[in-house]
Amino acid sequence: MSMQHTASSGVALWRLVADGIERGIADGRFAAGEKLPGEVEIAETYRVNRHTVRRALAALAERGLVRAERGSGTYVEAQRLAYPLRSRTRFSEIVGAGGREPRGQLIEASEDVATREVARELRLKVGAPLVRIEAIRLADRTPICVSTTWLSAELFPGAGAVFAATRSMTKLLAHYGVRDYRRGATRITAGIVDATDATRLDLPLGRPILVVDATDLDLDGKPLVTKHSRFAAERVEFLVDS
Repeated sequence: MSMQHTASSGVALWRLVADGIERGIADGRFAAGEKLPGEVEIAETYRVNRHTVRRALAALAERGLVRAERGSGTYVEAQRLAYPLRSRTRFSEIVGAGGREPRGQLIEASEDVATREVARELRLKVGAPLVRIEAIRLADRTPICVSTTWLSAELFPGAGAVFAATRSMTKLLAHYGVRDYRRGATRITAGIVDATDATRLDLPLGRPILVVDATDLDLDGKPLVTKHSRFAAERVEFLVDS
């Protein structure tokens, strides 16, 4: 069917482009995580203008099939990451088990003080000094979650600098002599991404997120860290061990 006949039959050109790219993703011509051809090349392939291409890519992004990276291009979204929630939860191990490369990026490390809620989780006094770490966790190039982590500044002095060097919470704890730890209670709620996290996660405003609040304990049950993590709901599926 020619492009002209398709357009005259009532199918919008942007839909034609979107459907063609979607077929390419489905049949493997565009692999998960792969960068799509540029707008000019797609426009030439389908004999349309760049505005039409942009609308097609926006529609695919809205459905979670592709993701635009600022200044880099548009990439095929990977399959959802299977993320087990169990007593021993390690981001790097989970991502690695799926054949993808785990990465961590420090956003900011700062001094903080314990609110009533954080103090309860860490068994500290309200107002106790803390280290607060904001970080992004990625699988290959894809942002999976943004996490806010609090640690006791007395138990883990300089933790921000250690995380900046190691980019791993497991390695950070090992630096302070914690060789193993386990997950305490985990609470999961649904939410909508805000403007700040939308930018960090490369998500359109209004997309769903899964919010995970959890505290990690040492093997004697003493709290080590407490976390408030926001996961891109379309990129992860939680598996709960029975």
